[in-house]
Amino acid sequence: MQQGYMMLLLMVVLVVFMIIPQFRRQKQEKKFAQALKVGDKVITKSGMHGKIVQMADASCVIETLSGKIKFERSAISMEMSSKLNAPATEDKKKK
Repeated sequence: MQQGYMMLLLMVVLVVFMIIPQFRRQKQEKKFAQALKVGDKVITKSGMHGKIVQMADASCVIETLSGKIKFERSAISMEMSSKLNAPATEDKKKK
């Protein structure tokens, strides 16, 4: 009987620490992909830098130094426009 409770407790811990954070991460990635817009400077998951010049439902066209390339929205890793335009933090101001 006691082993049954331990297995149940183990399953609950597994769900809380592994499965729920994965769902949160997926939700954040989906929200990020939906928030992308034309003109954003981005980096793809493969490391390619560029600027979004055209958007479609599931894909976008990114202009790089070597030309225009079509990517899936899910292939974009991060958006750099907001980071480049962000005001300097206190640490950078002191230096």
